Amino acid sequence: MITSSTLGQTTVPIVHDMPQLSRIYIFCEKKAPHEEWIKNWSKIKGIFTDIAPLCKALQQAAQECDQNMISISFVPSSSESSKPNLNKFDSSFMYTQIIKEILLSINFEQHHINEFTIYCRQLFAANPKELQNVEKLEQEYYKHLPIWWYTYPCFLYSMLNRSLRMMEVNLIIRMGLFIRHLYNHIAKLHEEQYVGNAKMEPLTVFRGQGISKTDFNRMLQAQSGLLSFNNFLSTGMHRQVALNFARETMESSDLVGILFVMKIDPSIASVPFADIHGTSYFEERDQILFAMHSIFRIGPMEQIDGNNRLWQVNLTLTSENDPDVQALTEEIRKNTYPHLQGWDRLGKILIKLEQLNKAQEVYNILLDQALTDHEKSFIYHMLGMVKRSQGEYADAIACYQQSIELKQKILSPTDANLAASYNNIGSAYDKMGDYSNALSSHQKALEICQKNLPINNLNLVTIYNNIASVYNKIGDYSSALSSQQQALEIRQKTLPSNHPDLATSYSNIGSVYYNMGDHSNALPSHQKALEIRQKILSLNHPDLAASYNNVASVYNKMGDYSNALSYHQKALKIRQKALPSNHPDLATSYNNIGSAYSSIGDYSNALACHQKALEIRLKTLPSNHSYLARSYTNIGLVYDSMIDYPNALSCHQKALEIHQKTLRSDNPDLSASHNNIGLMYNNMGDYSNALSNYKKACQILKKTLPLNHPHLARSYSNTALVYNNMKDHANALSYYKKALKAWQKTLPLNHSQLARTYDNIASMFDNIGDYLNAVLFHQKVLEIYQNTLPSNHPDLATSYNNIGLMYNKISDYSNALSSHEKALEICQNTLPTNHPDLATSYNNIASVYDSMGDYSNALSYQQKALEIYQNSLPSNHSHLAASYNNIGLMYNSMGDYSSAFSYQQKALEIYQNSLPSNHSHLATTYNNIGLVYDNMGDYSNALSSHEKALEIYQNSLPSNHPDLATSHNNIGSVYDNMGDCSNALSYYKKALKIWQKTLPANHPHLARSYNNIGSVYDNMNDYSNALSSHQKAIEIYQKTLPSNHPDLATSFNNIGSVYEKMGDYSKALSYYEKDLEICEKTLSSSHPDFAPTYGHIGMTYSKTGEHSKAVLYCERALRILESSLPASHPHIQLYGNNLEYVRKQM
Repeated sequence: MITSSTLGQTTVPIVHDMPQLSRIYIFCEKKAPHEEWIKNWSKIKGIFTDIAPLCKALQQAAQECDQNMISISFVPSSSESSKPNLNKFDSSFMYTQIIKEILLSINFEQHHINEFTIYCRQLFAANPKELQNVEKLEQEYYKHLPIWWYTYPCFLYSMLNRSLRMMEVNLIIRMGLFIRHLYNHIAKLHEEQYVGNAKMEPLTVFRGQGISKTDFNRMLQAQSGLLSFNNFLSTGMHRQVALNFARETMESSDLVGILFVMKIDPSIASVPFADIHGTSYFEERDQILFAMHSIFRIGPMEQIDGNNRLWQVNLTLTSENDPDVQALTEEIRKNTYPHLQGWDRLGKILIKLEQLNKAQEVYNILLDQALTDHEKSFIYHMLGMVKRSQGEYADAIACYQQSIELKQKILSPTDANLAASYNNIGSAYDKMGDYSNALSSHQKALEICQKNLPINNLNLVTIYNNIASVYNKIGDYSSALSSQQQALEIRQKTLPSNHPDLATSYSNIGSVYYNMGDHSNALPSHQKALEIRQKILSLNHPDLAASYNNVASVYNKMGDYSNALSYHQKALKIRQKALPSNHPDLATSYNNIGSAYSSIGDYSNALACHQKALEIRLKTLPSNHSYLARSYTNIGLVYDSMIDYPNALSCHQKALEIHQKTLRSDNPDLSASHNNIGLMYNNMGDYSNALSNYKKACQILKKTLPLNHPHLARSYSNTALVYNNMKDHANALSYYKKALKAWQKTLPLNHSQLARTYDNIASMFDNIGDYLNAVLFHQKVLEIYQNTLPSNHPDLATSYNNIGLMYNKISDYSNALSSHEKALEICQNTLPTNHPDLATSYNNIASVYDSMGDYSNALSYQQKALEIYQNSLPSNHSHLAASYNNIGLMYNSMGDYSSAFSYQQKALEIYQNSLPSNHSHLATTYNNIGLVYDNMGDYSNALSSHEKALEIYQNSLPSNHPDLATSHNNIGSVYDNMGDCSNALSYYKKALKIWQKTLPANHPHLARSYNNIGSVYDNMNDYSNALSSHQKAIEIYQKTLPSNHPDLATSFNNIGSVYEKMGDYSKALSYYEKDLEICEKTLSSSHPDFAPTYGHIGMTYSKTGEHSKAVLYCERALRILESSLPASHPHIQLYGNNLEYVRKQM
């Protein structure tokens, strides 16, 4: 700091003890008045009345600062590390070693010094004195020796040492010629002064400087190891002069003063050094100058005068035969592209070490210096590699394309050198999600290589693998498999049978089969890879763990969770033996095992494993590391499966918080976190927050991705899901169509993602009651799967099941049953006997039999499903509860209300023990129990159960949610059965009002609601409103359902009933016969739904006096019920009484 005397007297006491301040200079008119007070402040270095001596003092201070800031590296001795590890010492050590080798391999020319002086003129444009030095350098460079220039008081000394200390690669390149000349000059003097002089005695030289406390502690720990000075090193012959330098550095509280005492044997020295007396600009000084990267052995260290901030450190210059130096040099050379020459070698090393900005500096400088198209094409190619590694894929492609354009000027279109650029362009497009251009570029590379290389050249393998990777991502698994098999074929012909690259090929092929869902081929491929690795690798090798994980993943997909868990545990066992207890790969294994436990519904163990993974990562990673975010996400997903949404939400919010602190606001990982949070809010029924998070995710992706990017399509699908749950099916359908449009522009026509989107759209059509379009889209799904998947793939089974469900809804029971049976056959051929997907198929078949009125078969299939769940799932799993609910409903239809009630209670007990008190599954079960009580005539308990369901819905759902309409409808039905027409009508109208607000005008639910209202008006003898309501129902059904749908039959029956009560028996019979006609076309002859139709026709004929016909139809009604219902069912007694009545009328 420079201050005036007046200001200094007030300022110095305030700032003196600041560690950042090392020297204070007083600049004033007179010295005498201030000589006394400055004695109290040790950092004041003098009073100056003239600017010249002050500038000289500042120059000396700057030189001392340069001396103290020289770059030093420390390497542990061989006793601590038997094999050098490049990660255990400073990168500057390796850089200077490489730079030295590079400098000695480059042929510098006059234009290099010209380029350097041009650069210096720009740098010192505002510094006239240094501009004079630049001019002198340009005019007189070859008139003086390099050492003279190094010691000449100008910018060269400080610029050179700063560039080496800070690894300013661009400056090192610009000064390359001077560094090379300086090194060679020292080497030449060394040879003249020491080589061949047998009588030369060992030398002792001294250097005094300060080093940071951190470096001092590292030096203490490295005692007996190696110390490297990474700059050119100035030393002296006089101990006291060096000691004075060391003492002066102690004035800075951050430094420790070091007196280096260096013993040198000139006959074995590993680096050139020279006495520069007479060569230096300062001829009178006695100095020994060492070339850059001088390496010493650290000897004894001792305090000087008992001062713990002043030490003597004894060093011995190493020889080239020193085993540590040899091992270190060889390890560096082996790992740093020794076959390359010049600055390209440094650029590639910087890319390898992910020092990408420095690598970019190297190639930008080289580009400025490049003279030929050949040089420029190579540099653009390397800049492309840098940009790709930086994630700037568009810039990378631009660089590669410039490289290709230049190559095409000097090479033939099929020259092999073009292939590398096309291949790299393909990889960049791949990263951008532009798979069409990625594939095109890789194929150009392949075409060129096939024309230039032998058919079994291993370079082709890389390209085949890249092509396979793209095909894999676009879902063209057949082509991906073909490319991987071509890569395997080349390796089989050129490599030994147990070569590790063969294992890699088998593993890649296994992964493609895995993505195809062809697990029977995926498993042996991964097992072949495992077999090779078991033969050639140690028992605890990490690649074995990777193979075990791959095999485990296939077993998991096959539903063989026991083997999946076993293989994941084998992988964990290897990693536990081979790795430290807190190694990140152990966390990965715990994650895999956690996922396996999740697959079998063992969420307790899943949670424990994911928490172990998190614990490891918390101990070993920074608090904002992305892997921590992944762990929180995994734990959140388990909590989600446990239906503990608050904890799940908390974990996903922690993941989001990490991403927000470490990522740019438009990073896709932020989008993923918003998606997960949206999912939790969605599951909690908080659709507003769910929608908000999904839209945030979408906005992030729109900023960074093309409008048709797959991630945006997924975001549209998530948004559609929320709208669907909000029962806003129009918006849901709109967003699914947006997703479909994006997928169609980026994916092949048979891609599985298109199938999933068609499936979602089909579900929307299902929700709005457009079952025919739903069938159409489900059939599109099936067509894709039939063209792309093996005939026994589980996704085909799912597709058949979905089609079966739609056929069931349009009462095409034959096709419904056929579809579900195809699904069942696939599951039986590919899955273990207790797999949950088999239970799904049994449930679906049961549903068709239920619709057909074949309750016996329906119950049988429901019980098969239950048996699977009981054998494969924990006793409190939600699937078990759903199965109990289904069986309860079946017994209810059969009139076995005691059994129905028992099963519904079992379902309720599971849900009460595992779900929040306001969960929708509880409401569904209360509704089911209410239906049983209603059928038993216990209207009080029926009403109570339905009101519990309604209360849950009111506390957890929006006021217009369709599930509320269902509850209002159920309560209305109970009041209807109780004869309380007023309350019945009120609740039915509440249901209708909700459906009118949330459903399309022609949705079948509206028709059912009109039918219910019509029946109440009928019971109230308000036949006009009854007919009007039933006719509205028919109008809707005729617009949306097939002409022979059972719901139409129900409406015809309802209108017939009204006309019957009005005494218009002719019209009544006409509508009953329309009902009967539909039933005869769609139902089996023994279906229970025939009974009410026959009954109504019979009783109407009785009223018209046609008693024989009345008896005939009443007998038919009773026979159907007796064949399908238990003898105790109340309907049998009712219809028996009707038959007895009409017989008495004859």
